Amino acid sequence: MADATISGIRIYRQWQPFRDGTYRCSGGRSAEGFDSTIVEITSRDGARGYGEMAPLGSFYDPAFAAGAREAMKELAPQLLGCAASGIEALYRRMELLLKGHPYAKSAIDMALWDLAGKRSGLSLAALSGGAEGEQLALYRSIAQQAPEAMAIRATKYIAEGYRRLQVKVGLDVNEDIARLEAVRAAVPTDTVLFCDANASWGTAETRRFLMATRNLDYTLEQPCASYEENLAIRRATDRPLVLDETIDSADMLIRAISDGLVDGITIKLARVGGLTRAKLLRDIAISKNLKVTIEDTGGAQIDTAAYSGLLLSTPEHLRQHTVDFHNWVTVANATGEFAISGGMMAVPGGPGLGLDVEPDLFGEPLFVCSL
Repeated sequence: MADATISGIRIYRQWQPFRDGTYRCSGGRSAEGFDSTIVEITSRDGARGYGEMAPLGSFYDPAFAAGAREAMKELAPQLLGCAASGIEALYRRMELLLKGHPYAKSAIDMALWDLAGKRSGLSLAALSGGAEGEQLALYRSIAQQAPEAMAIRATKYIAEGYRRLQVKVGLDVNEDIARLEAVRAAVPTDTVLFCDANASWGTAETRRFLMATRNLDYTLEQPCASYEENLAIRRATDRPLVLDETIDSADMLIRAISDGLVDGITIKLARVGGLTRAKLLRDIAISKNLKVTIEDTGGAQIDTAAYSGLLLSTPEHLRQHTVDFHNWVTVANATGEFAISGGMMAVPGGPGLGLDVEPDLFGEPLFVCSL
């Protein structure tokens, strides 16, 4: 019988420059690419699984790449000799060994799911609930620039086939109103728009934005930082509200559901700790008929295959959309079938993440441990 014992773990780094140049968020924050960490887990029978974690700089989430790698180096040796098939048990072990720092556990957890799929012959979608359909709707994020520049970028993405756009707001409210108006006027009327403030407004700014844009069709995403501020906004508007940064655990999601706060949630793998915890949040959201987006803080093919595989096993009527991060960057870390057409993306269907990974492309590993 094949031996699923974890016999080796390697950690790699890959710098992934953005295809469209500097990515800007509110408050003058920006990034030039993803600083990706890739984990390879090998079992005694020779099977290998891969995971990836790449934060959008050190400003977007309470995560940073160098810290993740140091935490992974501490966790990895203590997982050797464990049964790779016991993903939940291994996650509990990581929680015991390292309190907090969910982003540092995400790539390890992802690699375990990939390994389980390869050893069983099942895709991630099959392992996480069963695929519904074959494609996912994509959106493209429009980074903050002058309104005219954002409108030009929006038309570029529409020409590339995207039908769902996320307009980054969260700076000066008057300028943000102009940004949304410019994008809305530049794209077809059936284009789905989300306005994402990345938790940068207070309630006053949010109310001004809502009043000025009440006749435009869009969904508001994460306007304020605190739970209480977002709840105040929820009670003041009938605009569809999606939360992202606020929903970082099952406890927060249950609280939001109890308070009638959200119409949908955005789950990012690294923020919540990986596929295992993302699936838990996803399943709670499904039980309450909430719209679900599953994505991550960054990465290339490995990461895209992971979050898209989990989203594919989410009921079609509750799926919002996701991102094709591998098309945001100029380098690759795996090969797989990501067919994109008409704003939709197919998900690789092979075992695990459905990818072929060649670790030699990453150069020498930053860390190696083995039995």
